[in-house]
Amino acid sequence: MNKGASMTSVKEHIEKARSGEVDLKAFMEEVMERTRAIQEKYTPFITINDNPAPPASKGMLYGLPISVKDCLCTKGLRTTAGSKILNNYIPPFDATAVSRSLSEGAFLIGKTAMDEFGFGTFSTNCAYSIPKNPADPERSCGGSSGGAGCVSAAADFPHVAIAESTGGSITAPAAFTGTVGITPTYGRVSRWGLIDYANSLDKIGVMGKEVYDVALVLSAISGEDPLDSTSHGGGREDFTKSLEGGIAGMKIGVPKEYFGEGVDERISALVWKRIKELEGEGAAYEEISLPLTEYSIPSYYLIAMSEASTNLSKYCGLRYGLHGELSGNFEEYFSKVRSEGFGDEAKRRVVLGTYARMAGFREAYYLKALKVRSKIINEFRGAFKRFDVIATPSMPVLPPKFSEIGGLTPIQGYMMDILTVAPNLAGMPMISLPAGRIGGLPAGIHFIADQMGEDSLFRVAAFSEGLEWK
Repeated sequence: MNKGASMTSVKEHIEKARSGEVDLKAFMEEVMERTRAIQEKYTPFITINDNPAPPASKGMLYGLPISVKDCLCTKGLRTTAGSKILNNYIPPFDATAVSRSLSEGAFLIGKTAMDEFGFGTFSTNCAYSIPKNPADPERSCGGSSGGAGCVSAAADFPHVAIAESTGGSITAPAAFTGTVGITPTYGRVSRWGLIDYANSLDKIGVMGKEVYDVALVLSAISGEDPLDSTSHGGGREDFTKSLEGGIAGMKIGVPKEYFGEGVDERISALVWKRIKELEGEGAAYEEISLPLTEYSIPSYYLIAMSEASTNLSKYCGLRYGLHGELSGNFEEYFSKVRSEGFGDEAKRRVVLGTYARMAGFREAYYLKALKVRSKIINEFRGAFKRFDVIATPSMPVLPPKFSEIGGLTPIQGYMMDILTVAPNLAGMPMISLPAGRIGGLPAGIHFIADQMGEDSLFRVAAFSEGLEWK
């Protein structure tokens, strides 16, 4: 791979690789050299794959370098979920999303940094490394898939990242790093081999530089999986076919609750500008209200914390991961290992989730949150009877400096959740793509569609990308 080919698009690279125009052995060597240079400068990886396997087939991803968020199991390569308690865990199998990528000819360059078990918004709750934003290394890449966003932005070679979202963990880093991030419908991609945060919320998605890139890889990893009963029936879809549909006649809903207090006025203005440009290209928009949005935050946290505390109970220091000297009774040993292995945020969420599931509180908190969730789903479905997509800002703030994170106002933190938690709680697909830059820093526009509505998302995203925003 010569320097002239270093910024070859994913599509062009795969075409050249399949035709034999690319020396894959030399390409892989150079990619790994550049990967180590990115790690030295921005620290987006927890583990670099020093010996990536050559492509397994001339499939749809032939010769494509991929990175994988460190909560997805990779056979023979350390997988930590960003936690000290899994420091020495080396899985004996690949997650389905990983195995499908590799079987289509991709090769794995490394495991990207993340907030511990996904608990965070800025990828600063990681036991190993904190990714730095390529737009400004003093700023956050967002979380919890911050490493995936960082590599997607920094890579000067064809690359796509497989990431994961529970409440907005693909949208946030996509917005902060100026990349494209697709969070698909819940169940669109098998969760088998994923180290869970919250089983009913976790969604495996894709991040990259262009809409085509994420559509291609989502096509490769999606579809029913007999190993995951929550995966949707049916075969894989080729989402790249959705990119040529155009937006003529498309109806866009714009909820007022997503442009409220706490959203940077410059971001609101930029996103509105983009919406009006889409109107000028044949789409129609209408301002709407989604009043149940305000209840999504307490509902989300009660459900997510309850499921997280259950999932984390298996890390007991006996079967895999961190363990200590066997001494004392089980409760003493169990508590000692978990105290040493879990970070502060993980401990907080275990306590909160366990409390919400206790006898006497389950009915008052957890089950009530599930009922609220059902109402939020119905509200979205009502909106999607009238609109193809909903448009919002991706994040309410520009990527903050690490020194500023502690100073964000409660309302800013609240709006960061509001913009992504409600659709994720409802299992809706969403895509974030660059809307432009403000003071040199990236800002994103967010599109949400009905369940299994990825076609609409890719249509509007590809068209928007092609406009090269005025």
